[in-house]
Amino acid sequence: MRNQILFLFMGAVWGWSQPGGASLRGADAEPVDFSNDVMAVLSKAGCNQGTCHGNRSGKGGFKLSLRGQDPAFDYVALTRGPRGRRVDRVIPEKSLILLKPAAEVPHEGGRRFRAGDAPFEILRSWIRSGAPGPDSRSAKLERLEVSPGKELEVLVDPAAELQVRVHAVFSDGTRRDVSELAVYEPVGDTVEVSYRGLIRRSSFGESTVLVRYLGRQAPVRVAFVPAGKGYEWHGPLEKNFIDKAIFGKLRRLRLNSSVICDDTVFLRRATLDLAGRLPTSDEARAFISAEKPGKRARKIDELLATAGFADFWALKWGDLLRNEEKVLDRKGVQVFQRWIRESIASGKPLDVFAREILTARGSTYRNPPANYLRANRDVLQRAENTAQVFLGVRLACAKCHNHPFERWTQDDYYGWAALFSRVRYKVFENKRRDGFDKNAFVGEQVVWIAREGELKDPRDGKRVAPLLLGAAAGGPGEKDDPLEFLADWVTSRENPFFSRSLVNRIWFNLMGKGLVDPVDDFRATNPPSHPELLERLARELEEGGFELRKVIRLIMNSSAYQLSSVPVDSNGKVETGFARVLPRRLDAEQLVDGLAQVIGVSPSFNGYPRGIRAVQLPGTNAILPRYKKPSSADVFLKLFGKPDRMLTCECERMSQTHLAQAFHLVSGPMLHDMISSGDNRLGVLADSGLGEQELISELYWSALGRPPSKIEAASVRRLFSSAGGGRAALEDLAWALVNSKEFLLRR
Repeated sequence: MRNQILFLFMGAVWGWSQPGGASLRGADAEPVDFSNDVMAVLSKAGCNQGTCHGNRSGKGGFKLSLRGQDPAFDYVALTRGPRGRRVDRVIPEKSLILLKPAAEVPHEGGRRFRAGDAPFEILRSWIRSGAPGPDSRSAKLERLEVSPGKELEVLVDPAAELQVRVHAVFSDGTRRDVSELAVYEPVGDTVEVSYRGLIRRSSFGESTVLVRYLGRQAPVRVAFVPAGKGYEWHGPLEKNFIDKAIFGKLRRLRLNSSVICDDTVFLRRATLDLAGRLPTSDEARAFISAEKPGKRARKIDELLATAGFADFWALKWGDLLRNEEKVLDRKGVQVFQRWIRESIASGKPLDVFAREILTARGSTYRNPPANYLRANRDVLQRAENTAQVFLGVRLACAKCHNHPFERWTQDDYYGWAALFSRVRYKVFENKRRDGFDKNAFVGEQVVWIAREGELKDPRDGKRVAPLLLGAAAGGPGEKDDPLEFLADWVTSRENPFFSRSLVNRIWFNLMGKGLVDPVDDFRATNPPSHPELLERLARELEEGGFELRKVIRLIMNSSAYQLSSVPVDSNGKVETGFARVLPRRLDAEQLVDGLAQVIGVSPSFNGYPRGIRAVQLPGTNAILPRYKKPSSADVFLKLFGKPDRMLTCECERMSQTHLAQAFHLVSGPMLHDMISSGDNRLGVLADSGLGEQELISELYWSALGRPPSKIEAASVRRLFSSAGGGRAALEDLAWALVNSKEFLLRR
């Protein structure tokens, strides 16, 4: 009893026993609010990060919600934790929440702040005022105002520092400077950021600093550039708004662009990008010899009208839509790929294309786009993949906790997922060989939408109402078809993601890097490199009726697309800004088809007739490897990065190079069999009666799209002389050419 009386007495002295007890921060000081002040301090100190007490299991017997997403939980953990309270209301200065981060007692996380710093004083004032918990009446954070803002801040040497200021605007109209409580996270190693938001240059280049405060984020874009004494802009002619945006930023960064590439490089690049193949020797000779103005624009139009364009871009969409045999079966894959290809060949608008996929139902054999829903069988999988493919938004993080780098919450995640909860499947017959593999299906299925269906929130078991992404978007009514409602919103101009995501993917495929990178990770804290350009391209797509070819034509006719990959001045040291074309390895399918074209032998793919091009393959494995040993061409495709189509991410297609690839090109079975084949093109050339110089020239035009230089021609003649000429010499030359960087790279 005496202890209780003493407890109440001390409470009255320290002012915590009464709601709104007096603060000891001064007569004019605002009282410390748990949700807005204490939670900000815990984030600033890093206490609630995944590497510390925000870990799923906590640290040292103390657990907080990840990044402060649950203030009520954190309050209980601080004041009523099972392994000792972190708050001492009687003697606030003895509170572990002060002593440990100030390193006045041993702390595995080290010192997070010092006595007298703003975080320390906020926590002490909070405890002195009685450590009040979250109050529903507290003002809510509405937005952050960060200076510098969204525009890129360019600082020219010797300028090496930039102070960031952060103001929080609350629902009650108050505006507070929270620069000392905001969290600053630099992207990359170009800059360092101090505790109080001072950005310091580590090296020259462009960087982004993520600013976080109470669940809100904002990016600060900054570039530190060398003075470049005597800098003058030297660049090609600006042909359209794309060039204006790209070259304008390069001027700000005091960088020059590379020159326009020559005709041989352009033709090879354009043919690879549009048709997925090399130009033939006849095509290359004709294009190079033509002197008419506008021939590049005409060649782009010519390639856009070819069957190869539909083949190659159907391959790209097949990757994203997960068109593979294990879940869809062989027939499903073939009809889906045929539908995708026909959609591209006919010029179907991309918004119509997306709508038909999202709303498809019925037989997966008779209505091919229904295979998209068949491929994404789980409701959460459908939700995540649809957001990533058609909106460029990665939602997976919000499944378990509020998104750490974006506004999406768990409520957003499960509301979006609920849109897909009424999708059902009817399996007529599953003829799979392996009865234990529950993920393999062989046979026709029907996709349909049930009249009723619900998704329950795993956090509380309650029904989740379907909701589009974004608070203002709302959700369907009870009688609405949820997928029709979804498709209406996805393809509407009110949707801020769809058109931007599409043009970013197109840009990525043509330029090697998205304006937003990664290409499917749109968020405020991952801003586009050229925001105005992205918006303009999206508007061009919308106003052009969502026609794929119009946007492609616009980009490829720009000087930016036609730049050389050869660096000039300082642009060789940077890979951002599109100052030059970045060389990249040919896709796996392009390599196989290129080898077949040069050597004149069609490779064999399991389950397909000989003669089919690699870019025309509908799926990933017509015959699963466990049922039949893959052919050498199948092995080659996998080794060089053909995706399994288990993910809806561009990242699944691997373009990295490694030693196994080099060995396979030097001495692998596929190339060996192609070169040594008795009826290949090399044998035909050897028996053609052409002169040595003509034979050499023909192989160069076939493999590299150009004639040999004088030095190359002389070197090859010596090779022919030592090999005795004939077929053996042609085989050696072909092997050397297809193993060259010029052949293997798209430049």
